[in-house]
Amino acid sequence: MKRALAWISALICITTLLAGCGASTGSGAAMNASPSAAAETTEAAGGNYGGMEFFNSDSAADADRADTGRTDEAKRIYTADLNMETTAFDDAAKGLTALVGELGGWMQSSGVDYGGSGYRRGNYTVRVPQEKFDAFLTRAGELCHVTYSYTNVEDVSEYYYDTAGRLSTQQTKLERLQTLLSKAESMEDIITIESAISDTEQQIESLSGELKHYDSQIDYATVNISLNEVYQLSNVEQPATGFASRIGTALSSGAHGFVTFLQSVLVFLAYAWVWVLLTAAALAGAIYIRRKRRALPKTGQKPQAEKKDDKTE
Repeated sequence: MKRALAWISALICITTLLAGCGASTGSGAAMNASPSAAAETTEAAGGNYGGMEFFNSDSAADADRADTGRTDEAKRIYTADLNMETTAFDDAAKGLTALVGELGGWMQSSGVDYGGSGYRRGNYTVRVPQEKFDAFLTRAGELCHVTYSYTNVEDVSEYYYDTAGRLSTQQTKLERLQTLLSKAESMEDIITIESAISDTEQQIESLSGELKHYDSQIDYATVNISLNEVYQLSNVEQPATGFASRIGTALSSGAHGFVTFLQSVLVFLAYAWVWVLLTAAALAGAIYIRRKRRALPKTGQKPQAEKKDDKTE
C-alpha cells in the first residue's frame, strides 16, 4: 500500500512538472511571436505614422509590375507619312476627308498653300483607328498617286505597363494614407500624413495623364499627308508600245511640257509685272542716254559748218 501511494505521488509530481514546462514554453512562444504579428499588422495598415515609413513603395511596385506584365497585349503606336500627287485637287481632298470619316477617324489638322507656279499643296494630319490603319493607307493610295510612303510602329508596352504599375502603387498608397489619417491623433501626425497624401495625389495625376496620352496615341494611328496638285503625274510607267505610238506620245508630252512652261512664265509675269515694268523702264532709259551721248560731238573737234567756211576762204 505504501509502495502504491509512493508511485501515485511520483506520477502527480511528474505531471505537475510537465504542465509547468509546457505553459512556460507556450508563453515564451507567444512572446516571441508578438513582435512579428505587430510588424505584419503595421505593414498591412501601411506603416506607422509615428516616425516609421508610411509605405514600402518599392516592394509594392515590384509586386504590381509582376502582376501586370504577363498576359497583357502589346501596346504599339502606328504612324505614317504619305506624299501624293493629283491632277484633280478638289476631288482628291474631298475624297480623303470622306475616307477618314468613313473609317471612324478625324482630321486633326489641315492646310492648303499655293506654290509659285499656281498649283496647290495640301498638308493634312489624319487620325484613324489603329485597326483601320492598313485599310486607310491602301484606299488613300487608290484615291491619289503615291510618290513616297513611310510607316513606323513603336512598341511602348514596357513603358506603358511600368507606368500602369506605378499608378496602381500610388493609388494603393493613397488608400492606406487615408486610413492612417482617420486614425491619427496628434497634430504632427496629421500634418505629416496630409503632406504625404498631397504628394501621392500629384503622382497619381501625372501618371494618369501619361497613360491617357499613350492611350490616345495607341488607339488612333497618325498619318501625315502631303497632297500636291500637278499638271501631269510623275513616275507613272507607260505600257510598251510601237515606234509610231512612242513618237506620238513623245510629241504629245513635248507639247504638254511647252504649254506648261508657257503657263509658268505667264504666271511668273503676273506675279512680277511691277518689277518687269521697272526693269524695262530702266533699260529704256539707259539706251536713250547712251544714244544721246553718241550723238554729241567729241571734245576738240569743230562743227561741220565751220570747216566748210574755212575751205571757202
